[in-house]
Amino acid sequence: MSGGLNPGPEAQPSALEANPTSAFSLQPSAFPRLAISNPADLRFGVAPKPLTTLRGMTVGGGIVYPELNFTLPPMLVNETTMPDVRVQYQQIITGALHRAVELETPGLVVEFETLPPMTENPAWGIELTRILLDGMAAAHAKHGLKSVLRITPNDTREMERPPRMRSGQFYEAMLATFDGCAAAGAELLSIESVGGKEVHDEALMMGDLRGVIFGLCVLGVRDMRFLWTQLDQIARKHGVHCAGDTACGFGNTAMVMAEQKMIPRVFAAVVRAVSAVRTLVCYECGAVGPGKDCGYENPILKAITGFPMAMEGKTAACAHLSPLGNIAAASCDTWSNESVQNIKLLGGMAPTCYLEQLIYDCRLMNEALADGRDAALLYRKWMVSSDASRDPQAYVLTPDSAIAIAQSIVSAPDAYNAGKAAALTALRLMRDAHRDGALKLHPREVPYLDRLQNTVEALPAGESKFIDEMMAEVDTTKFVAKDYEIG
Repeated sequence: MSGGLNPGPEAQPSALEANPTSAFSLQPSAFPRLAISNPADLRFGVAPKPLTTLRGMTVGGGIVYPELNFTLPPMLVNETTMPDVRVQYQQIITGALHRAVELETPGLVVEFETLPPMTENPAWGIELTRILLDGMAAAHAKHGLKSVLRITPNDTREMERPPRMRSGQFYEAMLATFDGCAAAGAELLSIESVGGKEVHDEALMMGDLRGVIFGLCVLGVRDMRFLWTQLDQIARKHGVHCAGDTACGFGNTAMVMAEQKMIPRVFAAVVRAVSAVRTLVCYECGAVGPGKDCGYENPILKAITGFPMAMEGKTAACAHLSPLGNIAAASCDTWSNESVQNIKLLGGMAPTCYLEQLIYDCRLMNEALADGRDAALLYRKWMVSSDASRDPQAYVLTPDSAIAIAQSIVSAPDAYNAGKAAALTALRLMRDAHRDGALKLHPREVPYLDRLQNTVEALPAGESKFIDEMMAEVDTTKFVAKDYEIG
């Protein structure tokens, strides 16, 4: 490992609308203070700013809803296979809704993550959206099943090298997909945006925390502010909601690499804390939740914004392994499975089987909520304590840790300094917990705490100097600097 991680001897309204000239700093007027400052209030099923859907589901209003995410089995998606694709989605939604009715779920969030051809050809994504919505409308009319559709077009801008983040056929088709799906009735708009990955991917591989902060808190923040301003306009046009983004391509990539022992787990934990700075921007630009399920930074964002959040954990093992199986549910408002292929299992088709698991998990959380605050806190305690001491990536997401990191972010004057503050706070939390016996770290991980802290403390005080330094260090042929308002 090279770069920054070699252990040393010591080891609401859019913010742009409010201030259009400030394209990339955190806006003090957006979230000047935490929405949740007491760790006891950061818990599942309850959000200070709940979201009510058109069919009467109140997300964050005292009930945890299952959120089903699915994809196709291995197959090509093209004009020839589209008839089969349509049948696949009809079968998925029919089977899932039938089981939801049988298990008497109080409501269901359905997430449709498009595949690249469905975003490159907006008509395909829009048609499949209508198929899902038709099935959901029929289940509501016949059985009274409340449901809402989240549409998540994949960010196809990275399919061009270097990516063109603000123009071109991929960008235009992506926005057309959002617009058409919102017009069709998709009520929640989300995306796993990729701005900054051009630098961040290499920074992860090299263990370079400077590059991580540049990718997330400079490039990523600027792209988020641009993109989510466009999505906010689409949502307002159609009377739907911007839900939220996720640093999946950043924080989850780090998590998977740490799971494979390619990078230290403490490094991945710091990346997770810093990623919250980037994802926060969508809420500054008008998103109102529920935040996207694969954003494990969402507990931090819930503390800052008060908006409801989707989470995933043990039920996401179909998509990736993680050390966050239980603690992820501690503050969730919808509980998701990530994405499961439409394949046959012994119990039935995989999406239906995973929905059943989600429903039973949600039943248990909702029973705890119904028994009162103390019961819910006790159940939350078990979910947190079962994971927190075993991995630093879990420890930084305990309610106390999430609020501490959240406070460091809102106290910072801009996104760059918020990233530094989040990193230093996460390092302090891990160091203190390890010292006190509350967090187990492998001996080889411990030296990285000091090394990472030294890296952050050596960063320039201001963003402009940091940008000058990084532009001299990174491969500038991998991104279009003007798309990030640099140069």
